[in-house]
Amino acid sequence: QVQLVESGGGSEQAGGSLRLSCAASGITYNDYCIAWFRQAPGKKRERVASIYTSFGNTRSPASYADSVKDRFTVSQDNADNTLYLQMNSLKPEDTAMYYCAFKRWSCTSRSGDFGIWGQGTQVTVSS
Repeated sequence: QVQLVESGGGSEQAGGSLRLSCAASGITYNDYCIAWFRQAPGKKRERVASIYTSFGNTRSPASYADSVKDRFTVSQDNADNTLYLQMNSLKPEDTAMYYCAFKRWSCTSRSGDFGIWGQGTQVTVSS
């Protein structure tokens, strides 16, 4: 059974950086997507970035929401199935609970397509 555990959230000032980690275990599939989503109070859950892996290798460039392009970078350590989200030039509007999520096959941006979620990690950015 796939399990996801996020870490690395915290508080940071605008312009600062944080790196989130998502440790994935129990993955026995050859093709899958792991994505980062975020949800701010009163707002819909938003896909931030996603990465598709096939037979142990990243098969396509990572995909990003327009709101984080050129500021956030997602990467994956295939050796231990850890997904990272490097967040630079943070803005107050990046404040949210951040989740990693898993689905089989290719990536989509719809949260309903992802069946397995971590518990989330809070990111708070002050101005």
